[in-house]
Amino acid sequence: MRIILLGPPGAGKGTQAKVLAEATHLSHISTGDLLRHNVAGNTQLGNKAKDFMNKGMLVPDELVTQMLIERLKQPDTQKGFILDGYPRNLAQAETLDGILNNLRAAVDFVVYLDASESVIIQRLGGRLVCKACGANFHVTNMPPKRDMICDNCSSELYQRDDDKEETIRKRLLVYQNEVTGLVSYYRQRNKLYRVSSDEGPQVVLDKIMQLIKALDDSAKV
Repeated sequence: MRIILLGPPGAGKGTQAKVLAEATHLSHISTGDLLRHNVAGNTQLGNKAKDFMNKGMLVPDELVTQMLIERLKQPDTQKGFILDGYPRNLAQAETLDGILNNLRAAVDFVVYLDASESVIIQRLGGRLVCKACGANFHVTNMPPKRDMICDNCSSELYQRDDDKEETIRKRLLVYQNEVTGLVSYYRQRNKLYRVSSDEGPQVVLDKIMQLIKALDDSAKV
């Protein structure tokens, strides 16, 4: 089973991808993790990405796509995967279909995590990030044991500028403009399913698991 998780910033894609991977025993593929792994491992692709990052530039889609191709060739993805962070736009969706077609595979379905603006602002507005290891915390949902200190490495936590309310609203507008074509692409292929993610992580996971079971049952009929 090959699943894509979509949704705006703060919808809980990363959280759900991790717990869903554990529940389904599928591989969780995060493009953010892929990028960090390649950079930390000084791979050829990672070093190319680092050159762009050191210049304050975005890592090109082509490099991220190459990292994804290498990851999808690993044995643990053969039984399926949960993809988080890719595709981000229509061009990437078409590229992904081409990659999977070469591997004689296809996306089974896409879960779009719907979250209301007020919930997203509450989630992102309270997010704290470790300056050293990048771990995420939340002032109310997942506070650190010590005020503004990372539980993992004892470094200082901070709030990113793009997690402030005015910036969050702008990010959501940008996201909605970018995702429209992507949503239409999967809807036209009858692969898009929406799940409200306003509630707690376990409730959202239960909804996704019910959806997976229903789709799996219907495929067997």
